[in-house]
Amino acid sequence: MNVTEVLIVAVPLVIAITFHEAAHGIMAYVCGDSTAQRMGRMTLNPFKHVDWVGTVMIPMALLLMKSPFMFGYAKPVPINPKQFFHYRSNLILVAAAGPFMNILLAMLSWSVYVFIYPDPAYMVAALAYSIQINLVLAVFNMFPLLPMDGGRVLSALLPAPFDKKFMKLEPVGMFILLGLLALPSITAQFGISINPIGWFVAHGVAWLKDILGVTY
Repeated sequence: MNVTEVLIVAVPLVIAITFHEAAHGIMAYVCGDSTAQRMGRMTLNPFKHVDWVGTVMIPMALLLMKSPFMFGYAKPVPINPKQFFHYRSNLILVAAAGPFMNILLAMLSWSVYVFIYPDPAYMVAALAYSIQINLVLAVFNMFPLLPMDGGRVLSALLPAPFDKKFMKLEPVGMFILLGLLALPSITAQFGISINPIGWFVAHGVAWLKDILGVTY
């Protein structure tokens, strides 16, 4: 890949991740929690949100190993739900703020894409990637497993007894997620295809595109 091709992918991805994390911090502040604001995470400075292991090392290692799946994560925005005005409803708002921001970015990218298509080609390509990566991030992060945003929303919706049991999965949630991401490669060795996350993301993105009128 040349420099232009790298930028076409890197710039939309950095913007998508940065705005996603900042949205969590801003919404938490609106809901009464100043933790992210005090720790400098209510910012559009991408370096404040980079996790050098999850954002850089893991994706690079998977890329070098020619992995059939790609995975990475940014530094989670710190929140203190005890400071929320209304615990359950505010937890849903804060968790959903990141994916919602990605949907807004996808809509903005689509609006500009339609306006400038087909030139300049590099800008069209960057906007096309921005549409796709933002929709994928929005859906992927809503997967109902802790510590994903979708897991936070589900946790807030569950009755207290079930919520406590569900919360016990959080320490191993990342390992479960990695296992689910690797599942298609493992099952392919036996001639079958099991890909729950792929199914969830593909159908979610298709649903969002249909609602938003995105035809790319």
